[in-house]
This record gives sequence, structure tokens and C-alpha cells, in this order.
Amino acid sequence: MNRKTLEKARKIKLIAMDVDGVLTPGDIVIMESGEEVKSWNAKDRLGIFAARKGGGMKFAWVSGRKSGQVEERAKELKIEYVHLGSLKKLPAFDDMLKKFKLKKNEIAYIGDDLVDLPLLMRAGLSACPGDAVKEVRGLVDYITIADGGRGVLREVIEVVLKAQGKWKKVVEKYMLG
Repeated sequence: MNRKTLEKARKIKLIAMDVDGVLTPGDIVIMESGEEVKSWNAKDRLGIFAARKGGGMKFAWVSGRKSGQVEERAKELKIEYVHLGSLKKLPAFDDMLKKFKLKKNEIAYIGDDLVDLPLLMRAGLSACPGDAVKEVRGLVDYITIADGGRGVLREVIEVVLKAQGKWKKVVEKYMLG
């Protein structure tokens, strides 16, 4: 990782992200009953808890789709900001700045597709899964080794906390039980 990306990561206080294609592989299974089923990665979950414990990090989910399963998961994980059901995501970014009293360079955004471009261009640190669309991969500061739904958030959390000198402390807390 280059020095410029590390400098950007040092300033991050909130990690915002798309859901489908970032936290999930992007497959949307709709049962006959109409229930939507998504696959989530356990490493992302632990990463969220670790980042809060060891780094005071906050999280936001910004998705173009409205989904009961996403709402339930967000409540379970105590995601501080959730914006669902609009392909126009820029108003959510402005709202996060106001709500959390942050500057643009204190927000990281992880996205995988064209609708994420406005937020990726505004965020202090931009990242995407390894399997994001070409236009997104060509724009971001960091491309994860992981593909969407395979620990993308966890990888970005580690990059940020390592840049901030907090990762070692997080690992030590888990070693002590």
C-alpha cells in the first residue's frame, strides 16, 4: 500500500459501505414466499466489534435496495447509520457529515458498482472489493484482495486500524480473552 493511502487511512473515524456486492457476494435470492436471503461473512462481523472496541470506529450502510434482512442485520450489529432504498446515495453522505460532525477526509467508503462512484469520489479513503466493476477499481485508493461478501469490510478495517497504530492492541485484547 502506498504512503498516500496510509495517510488517508490514519484520519478515518467512520467506515461507510454499500451492502450488496460489498458485505454480501451480491447474489439476491428471493424465496417463493417473497423473503429475501443474503449471505454474510462472519469475519466482517468480528471486524466491526474489534474496530469499535479498539478503535472507536463507527459504521454506516448505504444501499440502493430496501431489504428487511439488511435492516435486521444492521440492528443486530448496531450500525450507527443506515440509508436504504435510494440509488441516489450522495444525500446520505452529506447527512453522515452533519450527523457525526465529520469532515469528508474522516469517512471511508467501500463500494462496488457505478451507483457508488459519487461517494467514492467524495470520501477521504475509497475502497472496493477485488471483483468490483472496472470503473470503480480504476478510481479507488484501495482494492481488497477479497471479493464482495468474502471479508471486504474486515480487510478495510485492518488497513485502517493498522495505519492508525491500533490493530496490535485489538489483537492483544482478543488474546487475553
